[in-house]
Amino acid sequence: MRETYNLEFKQTMTNSFLKTVVAFANYDGGKIIFGLDDKGKIIGIEEPTKFAIDLENKINDSISPQVDYEIEIDQNNLVILNVDSGDDKPYFYKSKSYKRNDSATVEVYPQELKRLILEGKNISYDQVPSINKDYKFSYLEEKLQEKLGIDKLNNDILKTLELIDKNNELTNAGDIFADNNSRNMIDIVRFGDDINTILSRFTYKDMSILKAFDLALDKYKEYYNIEKIDGMYRRKIELIPEAAFREAIANALVHRDWMIQSFIQISLTDEGIRIISPGSLTQGISEEEYINGNLSLMRNPIIANIFFRLDIIEAFGTGIRRIKKAYEDEVVKPEFKVYQNSIEVFLPVIEKSLDLSIDENKVIKALINKKLSSSQLGEITGFKKNKLIDLLNSLIEKSVVIREGKNRGTKYKLR
Repeated sequence: MRETYNLEFKQTMTNSFLKTVVAFANYDGGKIIFGLDDKGKIIGIEEPTKFAIDLENKINDSISPQVDYEIEIDQNNLVILNVDSGDDKPYFYKSKSYKRNDSATVEVYPQELKRLILEGKNISYDQVPSINKDYKFSYLEEKLQEKLGIDKLNNDILKTLELIDKNNELTNAGDIFADNNSRNMIDIVRFGDDINTILSRFTYKDMSILKAFDLALDKYKEYYNIEKIDGMYRRKIELIPEAAFREAIANALVHRDWMIQSFIQISLTDEGIRIISPGSLTQGISEEEYINGNLSLMRNPIIANIFFRLDIIEAFGTGIRRIKKAYEDEVVKPEFKVYQNSIEVFLPVIEKSLDLSIDENKVIKALINKKLSSSQLGEITGFKKNKLIDLLNSLIEKSVVIREGKNRGTKYKLR
């Protein structure tokens, strides 16, 4: 057993545990076990009942607002403090607020404190009034006319969309959709053979989020949608599935943390497209739930609702699954990484010109995320030895499969 994001060990009581209580209450809750050393070895607590009373008094006297918690004593004289995620965020100890960074407790930075304050008030950032007083919605109006058939964008529609509030004041969502704002949208860099070679750069800022989305899609089409002449005909080839790119960039714009004044960074390379979005996961959703596409919690519900109405996103919470589905029949797969302050999506280039057979694709699917011998592949695919060796040799020639080892130690894997 080791310390984690929501588990901490203490041999005894020192005031530092109060910082961790605040961190747990500010986020997803957690547990502090008193009577264990840092490696989880049982030391025990003398007079655990008195210890538990002292613990309770320290928490009640030192942390504001009051946090919700329970104290247990087990048979090994361990005192277990369970802290619930609070409803009155942010919580403070000595006028400072804290969060967990892996297994450490650190003070929250000002931007994060603002986010906690909004969460405590049960409002999202895109609902908050904007300081922008001079705005137009020409780009949004054009899109609404095209998709929803409205005649003209008026205040009643803007209120329905929550882009202005009941006092006719612009919201942050309204500012983000406005033609003229001060928002950093998207920074696109097209690289050459390596990251030291920049072929071109396109920076989109101070514009409607919808225009930034369309401009990014144009750059995708310019570099990853190609036409191939096949006899007398032209054939369109998507080096990266357009559906995957649309979902990835829409997700980045809808779910990013707009309180962070950074660009969404898009890197274009021969290997694929890498999209890095400011802000980590919304509170209440785990990395596993995000990557599996099981759950979606709206950081920016107003922005998400308008993207949904405009048919840019199909439905809430389906983006990751749709990206994966776009690569369903491909050898290469998209990658998703979650960091403390950002989320990264990589969309690899697919090779459409290999003209793989049904049997070759069956071998490829058997090798996804595996390294197998020919006998193991035979058991999975049902192919006879000679046919399987022919298929493997063909895939090696096409640079799809790699052969490793010799004789009985020979194994195959995807390149």
